[in-house]
Amino acid sequence: MTTETIDPAAERLAALGHPARLGAFRLLARRAPQGVPASEIAGALGVGASTLSAHLDQLVRAGLIGRVRHGRSIHYALDLAGTGDLVAYLLGDCCRGRPDIAERALPEETLQPMPETGFNVLFICTGNSARSIFAEAILRRDGRGRFNAHSAGTHAFSEPNPRALAVLEANGYPTDGLRSKNVSVYEAADAPRFDFVFTVCDRSANEECPPWPGQPISAHWGVPDPVAVQGTEAERAQAFNEVFRMLRQRIHAFIALPMASLGRISLQGLVDDIGQDKPLPAPYA
Repeated sequence: MTTETIDPAAERLAALGHPARLGAFRLLARRAPQGVPASEIAGALGVGASTLSAHLDQLVRAGLIGRVRHGRSIHYALDLAGTGDLVAYLLGDCCRGRPDIAERALPEETLQPMPETGFNVLFICTGNSARSIFAEAILRRDGRGRFNAHSAGTHAFSEPNPRALAVLEANGYPTDGLRSKNVSVYEAADAPRFDFVFTVCDRSANEECPPWPGQPISAHWGVPDPVAVQGTEAERAQAFNEVFRMLRQRIHAFIALPMASLGRISLQGLVDDIGQDKPLPAPYA
């Protein structure tokens, strides 16, 4: 084994050997492939700006994250290639591809083709009062029985927002059975095993949570919080309607995907593109 091969892996492992750097890396992995401004990372981790800057610089030098320009600001994003190289080195080189280790890293169900129907899908936001409620109701009706839709919040309110329910009803979506609930409800032993988990707000995506059993395909579909909008009655109503429209457009694109004919890598890329409102390539558009 050459020094050239070992040194990058050693640098990457050293970069992850600090709680703040590991926390930033985990946050960016949850938000991948999208970028996140440093101020948002600092707020989520409770780390000062100058200290965080030094930690992010070390992760960039190690090739685990990269900088992405958004207008006049710089966002940080997971470097998928560098991270993949580290995982491949640990599994293939250090561990010699032992199947008993690889199985723990990639559960067998993640290697199987996706079925065509019967998917359990969870939408997560902070309050589970509007955005995730919209998503649950839209998928429940428009998925036409192919999907079992659920929603939850990391800090759930006591009930769905009345404006959100009014928008659903105005667009012909049933609201019976919709309720706000904490994400811990779905962490119980008897909870459904999810095939897909989508975060629909930045705050919930930034929060630490344990991996879901079976490693479901996950993506960040962040949309603005209509509950936080201040202004006239018309402005607030417009905010709820716009978020509803955005989520319905994304969910309809998701529903149209030919699940059974897609590998998990292709499917991951497509749900990431949906979350960024990118046009899907033919024949998925």
